[in-house]
Amino acid sequence: QVQLVESGGGLVQAGGSLRLSCAASGHTFSSYDMGWFRQAPGKEREFVAAVTWSGTTYYSDSVKDRFTISRDNRKNTVYLQMNKLKPEDTAIYYCAADAEGGGAYYASRGYDYWGQGTQVTVSS
Repeated sequence: QVQLVESGGGLVQAGGSLRLSCAASGHTFSSYDMGWFRQAPGKEREFVAAVTWSGTTYYSDSVKDRFTISRDNRKNTVYLQMNKLKPEDTAIYYCAADAEGGGAYYASRGYDYWGQGTQVTVSS
């Protein structure tokens, strides 16, 4: 069982920055592919970014060049640095872990464990 705990959400003005953190339990974090997803009110959950166990990163087109995903295996933590935030980035952000391997990084069904989410609100 893997537990994921997100932190770092909050209220920020458009153009500002936030850094989300996701701390994972377990002894094999370095072997997990990790992802960030978000869900806005009335919308489906969507892929934001992912980092594989080997460090390869992927981004959705809507956040590419503004967000950066990274991981620190010594701390069992994955980060999402969000810059140039826009009101349309407002959502609950979820961290997810693919502990089994082989899942599609962009699909929520490819992940085995989820955090509880952290709210990000960007005001105009």
